[in-house]
Parts: sequence; structure tokens; C-alpha cells
Amino acid sequence: MNTKLVFKILLALAAGIFIYSFGSSLPQNEAPNSLVISEGFKNPIGHYNNKPTFSWKLPVSKQATSQTAYRIVVASSPNLLPNKADLWDSGEVDSNQSNWIKYNGTPLKSRQSGYWQVMFRDQDKNRSAWSTISNFELGLLKNEDWQAKYIGLPFEAKRDISVEGYPIIRPQYLRRDFNLSDGIEQARLYITSKGVFEAQINGKKVGRGVMTPGWTPYKKRLETLTYDVKDHMTTGQNTIGVLLGEGWYSGRIGFNRNYSEVKPMPKVICQLEITYTNGKKETIYSDTNWKGTKEGPIRFSGIYDGEVYDANYEIIGWSRRNFDTSNWKSVETNEIDPDIKLLPKRHAAVTNKAVLPVLKITEPEPGRIIFDLGQNMVGIPQLKIPVIKNQKVTIRFAEMLQQDGSMYTANYRSAKSTDYYIPKTDGEINWQPKLTFHGFRYVELSGFDATVTPDNNWVSGIVQYSDFEQTGHFSSSHEKLNQLQSNINWGLKGNFFDIPTDCPQRDERLGWTGDAQVFTPTSIFNADVYAFWASWLQSVREEQGKDGSIPFVVPNILGPYSSSGWADAATVIPWEIYFRTGDKKILEENYEMMKGLVHYYKSNAKNHIAAVNTFGDWLQPYPLNNEKKGDTPKDLIGTAYYARSVDLTLKAAEVLGHEQDAIELKSLRDAVRTSFESTFLDSNGKLTTENETQTGYLMALGFDLVSEKMAEKVLPRLIGTIEAANNHLRTGFLGTPLLATVLDKYDHSDLMYTILFKETYPSWFYSINQGATTMWERWNSYSHADGFGDVEMNSFNHYAYGAIGQWMYERIAGISPLEPGYKKIRIAPVPGGPLKFAEASYHSMYGEISSGWKKMDNGLELNVTIPPNTTAQIEIPLEDGMTLTLDGRGISDRPDIKLIQGDTKSITLEVLPGSYQFKTIRKN
Repeated sequence: MNTKLVFKILLALAAGIFIYSFGSSLPQNEAPNSLVISEGFKNPIGHYNNKPTFSWKLPVSKQATSQTAYRIVVASSPNLLPNKADLWDSGEVDSNQSNWIKYNGTPLKSRQSGYWQVMFRDQDKNRSAWSTISNFELGLLKNEDWQAKYIGLPFEAKRDISVEGYPIIRPQYLRRDFNLSDGIEQARLYITSKGVFEAQINGKKVGRGVMTPGWTPYKKRLETLTYDVKDHMTTGQNTIGVLLGEGWYSGRIGFNRNYSEVKPMPKVICQLEITYTNGKKETIYSDTNWKGTKEGPIRFSGIYDGEVYDANYEIIGWSRRNFDTSNWKSVETNEIDPDIKLLPKRHAAVTNKAVLPVLKITEPEPGRIIFDLGQNMVGIPQLKIPVIKNQKVTIRFAEMLQQDGSMYTANYRSAKSTDYYIPKTDGEINWQPKLTFHGFRYVELSGFDATVTPDNNWVSGIVQYSDFEQTGHFSSSHEKLNQLQSNINWGLKGNFFDIPTDCPQRDERLGWTGDAQVFTPTSIFNADVYAFWASWLQSVREEQGKDGSIPFVVPNILGPYSSSGWADAATVIPWEIYFRTGDKKILEENYEMMKGLVHYYKSNAKNHIAAVNTFGDWLQPYPLNNEKKGDTPKDLIGTAYYARSVDLTLKAAEVLGHEQDAIELKSLRDAVRTSFESTFLDSNGKLTTENETQTGYLMALGFDLVSEKMAEKVLPRLIGTIEAANNHLRTGFLGTPLLATVLDKYDHSDLMYTILFKETYPSWFYSINQGATTMWERWNSYSHADGFGDVEMNSFNHYAYGAIGQWMYERIAGISPLEPGYKKIRIAPVPGGPLKFAEASYHSMYGEISSGWKKMDNGLELNVTIPPNTTAQIEIPLEDGMTLTLDGRGISDRPDIKLIQGDTKSITLEVLPGSYQFKTIRKN
């Protein structure tokens, strides 16, 4: 046979095999969808990670229930996909993983763009079509990528004085003109600031973010943002302008009451990079060519105290071309500090997310009109009001009203939280503040044109929080339980303001680590906050002390102090994120920090009993010692969290394959557990501490600090403390998150239902009965009968007690991960209490998971949806004499259903992806 002919035949066969393996001809399955990189970014520009991971979802179909292989292709141009990928071609990879696949191609650099596609094989080896093309673009990844300089105006000795003698730092208006040639192909603005900024080009705002760039440990890192500004540009003369305010960087923040020392002035740095269609590049820098003024209409704007706007100082067209800057001043410049990293922002900026209308208007005293939005929220007001020239309008904010209908602002403490507007003409204004935010439900106006009758359209509330979307839904037959879910969600929105804050309204608004760690699981159910948490954890790592300690707040502005239960955010949050997403990267990034905290505990322990500071079971109700820290001793709490952090670090070591670390950590964990049991419990399972507390017992059982034999003795003690409180909780910030999980673990969900549905103090429904629309800091922040609690600690938007949301999803509705990332799902609802039905859904990385049950006259109906590329175990409660049907037939008729176990109380089935309707029916 002709040798050339044989060679051509072999080539043709090889090509055919390749096409069959992962070609584009005659696909049998729909393409994968929902392509994202890293922590869930869809087609990002200015991305932070040059070693991204890739994730996708399988199509929902009866044909492709799971994945057995994938192929990813990445190219520098979409025209090279799928067959000429020049950056990475994974080839055919036998794997059932459709999430967190690590990039393993040509090293990526700053500004680089990547385009990618993926296809998969299903359980029957059938191929899919290629996905649509997704893309990403990296930001400036190192300081050396910046040729720009920091710019700003100097501080002036002549100054106004605001609250407590603190100097007012007036916002700066900065601008520069520049010329561009014809044929602009691409335009990118890279920008950040020490302070907060709003950028404008040719009079048009750049981006959707507010209070950008956000808040990081400023001595370690600033977050940069990247914007596509091609549509802002024009041939010829252009103008870039930046409004620059004090923000968290220069403004009044924290508890330090000595404000005589002037903080560093705000500065901005930016780089506008233009690429033309002919390949030519041009860059406009922040440098000495810029000019600025402080004589603009925003006379003051601060985090705590609000904004003052005087329209008499308005600068019409200040960020447009042909503007006269003869009276403007030259800017000062500063070089980039090599010790402070400029890195792309790791999560979405705060944006305007919703608009709330006014529901009610009252006038408790003449000339002061109160507008009720019906919901405690965080953001700014939008005003459309009649005004009189030079008559100052005062805008005040409150979360609650006094019993006489006037504004209650005492709990804001020294935060003035007041905006002012001075009109330059008579007429109607349309205005909102730019460089501040407030926590409020009520807006009080005075100083407007009193000849006009107020109406609801005068005010609306612009809701602001970090730009993430809701991923979970929970509802039930009980109105107050649904209100609790709403309160949890609004608490999340109000306090996820670039960092996880403790409260959004008073003179605090800090990233308290303890609040964060107890709320993490619930937050992940409700919203797509992986990137949010991963970004904040980078700040936690940067703020960790050399001794391994973690500060009270991050960014740390309170000093070198640490507390058990708060510091443990360093171990709890990475593990919770890993378990709920399946992404090992979160453990890889934080593993050394986790080990550092273990070292801190170990260095401050004697005989494995921790001697560390703690805030205790913060704001425990009815404390016998009348202290905010509650009645559970600090050495018990410290040792319990010591063991907890060792255990979570051990689990991380096992996942990451650090075998020697795992051996040492297991030995240490067991030793701490042994010391805890022998020190804090007697032979009868009773606490040896001065007081028996629910939290003490909950930590012993919830953190697995006692042997099984001892647990049998401890459990009745816990139940006894609950019964002694008339089946009410007696737990604060640390004990409350353990209450539901421990009672459920030991088969006392009926008791948890009793506690949850209590109406009297202390209980979740107590605040709802007093009108709460968010979670409160105290169980009794307010009551109709007794009025307001201690103003020192009385936030009406404080998410910690919202941790109960985890149990609502996991056990009332019944959705939880059985394996990390929901690769294997547990559906195990526990119907109980007065509920007639409950349902929840969660958008996992694999797709939507849902579970909903309702009681019927003769049994229970359970509807379940399991997404592709997962499996699930479904636990269905039974009673004697019940039969079980699936979609109207017996389960024995379904070969895709596997019986795991069954008894007189429940039956456990293993199922493949799909939708199912189960019914348990009592026999007549």
C-alpha cells in the first residue's frame, strides 16, 4: 500500500477520534452555562487573580445528570476558540468537578485578556456543545504597573470645626483636560484613593460604585478599580474629574475621641490608558498637570456626621471641557509607597441596589415632617422638595421614633448623621448626598418651603450595599417567621457595606470579627457573598499580630487587642466558606493565618486552658453579674474556642494534605478537649463554674469537647437550664448560634421549635412584636411597654442574632451540604411547631437546590429539586402506618432511587439530579 496514503488515512482517523472526543459536530447535550471565574466573577475587567479558577453549571435536562470529563480552552482572542487556544487547552480531563478548576496555562500578566469556553461529557460519555465564550481581563497586579502619582490639595490651617473639635476636611474637586485622536479601540481607567472618590469623564459618572474604593488596612493595601470608559470618550478635547472625600481614611472613625491631630489628607491616583485602532497607546496620569479646588458645593462630608451641600458654591461643568480653572490651585503629588500594595479590588463595590418609597408622613411638631420608609435600611435619601433661597434644609435620620412620634437618635451616640442643603434659588431641588451613608428608617425634614404641603414623593430611600445578589429564599406558613427571615436579610444588606460591619448608623460601623464569624453560614445561604468574605479575609490576614492574635475589628483601628470568639473568625470563616463552596483556595490562602491563631492560643494556655481576653457571651440576657459579657467564664470560652480553632485548622490540614501538621493538630485538639472536660465539668456533667449557663453547656456539646459518655450527662443539664428559663434562651452573641445546632444534633428539635416561636423576652419574635424590620443588637433594644434600652449599645441593625437563619434553611426547610460545596446534598426537613408548610431554595455552584414541605390531612408532601452533577440523600420523616410514594408511585418502581436506611421514624433515600414529589400517607 502507498505509504503516503496510509499516513493520510491515519491522520483522518486521528482527526475523527479527536472530533468525537471533544469536537463541535452534532452535539448531543446542551452546552454548559453560567461560566464564572475565581469566587464567582462573570466576565470581569480589572480582575485580581492571574491564576483564576473556572466554574460552570451543567444544563438542566433528564439526559445529562452528571459530568465525567471536561475540556477548557483559553485564548488571547475569541477568534482562536475553540481549536486554536494559545493560552491554555486543558485537554480531555476525566473529572466530575465542574467548579474551581485551576488555570494551568501560559502565565498571565497585568492588563491581559482571556477568552474561554468549556464542554463536558455526561454519565453516558455523550459530549456537549461548547459553551458560549466568556472573558476576563486582569487589572494592574503590582505597584510597578503604575506610573501615576498620588495627587491632592494640601490641608489649610484655616479650618472649620465640626463635632468634638475635629477639623473638617472639605471634599476636593480635581480635574485635567487632555486631547485624544480619532479611532479609540479601548479605554481603561485604573483608579484608587486614600479616601473615597467619584470619577467623572466629560461630565458623566464613571462606574456604578459609591464610597469607592472601600476600606482596607491602609498601611498595607489599597484596592484599585478598573473601568471601561470607552463610551465616555470623544475625539479631541476631553476632561477627567475626580470628587475626593475623607471617607474612612481621613475622617472621624472609631472610638478615639482626641481629634486635634490632623490625619493625612485624602489623595487619589489614576491612570487612563487609551488604545487606538492603529495600535498606538496613550496614557493620562494623575500628576502635576491636574488642578483642584475645595470651594465646591459639598462643604463637608463624613462617615458619621453626614453631608453639607451649599448650592451657592455649585461648579457647573467642572468635569467638562472648556471650563475655566484660572482660580483653581495646582495639586501636590506624592510617590507610591512601595510598602503599601496597590491591588485590584477582590469584590464588587457598594452600589445603589434598590429604592424604597415613603409609606407614611407625620408631623410631630410644626415644621418637622417625618417620612417613614417602613423598613430600616442603609444608604442615602433622594430628595425632591420645594425650597427657599438660602434657607437651610435639615435632613435628620433615625431607626426608631420616640413614643411621642419624634425622632429617636440617642443610640447614634456622637454620630450627627445629619445632612444639610442650602439652596441658591427658590424652587424644587432634586438632590442626594454623595460621600456619606446613613442607617435609618425615618427621615425628618425641616427648613423646606412650608407653603407647600408635603407628600410621599418628596423622599425616597436609596438602599446601598456591596453589589451581590440574593442566592437563597425561605418562606413558611408563619407570618412572624417570614418577618424574621426578612429581618435577617435586611441586617445582612445593611451591614455588608464593603466590609462586614457591626452596625451602620452610630459612631462605630466597624468590622467586628466576632459578629462576622457567627453569621457567616447564614449569610452564604442568603446571598452570593463568597468574594465579599474572601476579600475581607485578606484584610484579616494583613492585620494578624506577630503573635498570631486577631484584632477585635478589621481593618484594625482599635489597637493590638484580641478576644476569643472574635479572633476565631480567622479559622471559622475560611472553613465555613470551604464547606459551603468546595473551593480549597480559601483554605490555601488562610491556612497560615489559621495556624498562627492556634499558636496564639497555645502560647497563652496553661495545661491547655486558655488565658486570653474575651468579650464573653456578649449581651447575654438577664446576666447575674450585670455585665455585658454575660455569666460564662472567660477561661471556659477561651478554651472552648481554642479547641474549636485547633479542630478547624486540623480539618484544613487534612484537606490540603499537610499530613505532619494534621498529626500534631489532632494530638493538640484531643489534649485541649480532655483538659476542658476535666476542668469545667464534674463527674455528673455539671459545670464547675460559678454559674450554670446555657452557653457553657452549648459549647461543650456543640464543639465536641466532651466524650460521648459525658455528653449523655451534659445534655440533661442543658435542657434543665432551658426549662428553668421557661423554655427561653439565655444566650448572647456566642451562645445563640449554637443553640439550634446542638438541640438538633441531640434530637431535640421540638424544643428548638418551642424556643424559636416564643413571643416574650428574650426571643426572636419579641423584637418583631415591637415592630423590628432588622435584627437588633440586644434582645430588648426596645419595647412598647418600657421604651428604649441603654443607648450605649442599642443598635437596631445588628446581624449577629440572625445566625438562626442557618437552622431555618438547614432543618426547617432541610437544605445542607453533605459534602463540601453541595457536591452531595442533604435534604432533611424537620416539620414542627405551628408550621403548616416551609420551603427554601439555594442557588449553589451546581444550580438551584430546593426543598419544600406541607402538611396534609393524611400525611406530608415534600417537593425537592436536585441540580445536575450532584447527588442527594433525602431524609423523609415517617410515622407508624404510613406509606411513601414518589410522583404518585411506590419508590420500588424507580431504579434511580436507592434506599439507604429506614425505620419507624424516617426513611433515607439516595437520588440523582431531578425534581421529586414525595408523599407520606397514613393508611386508613
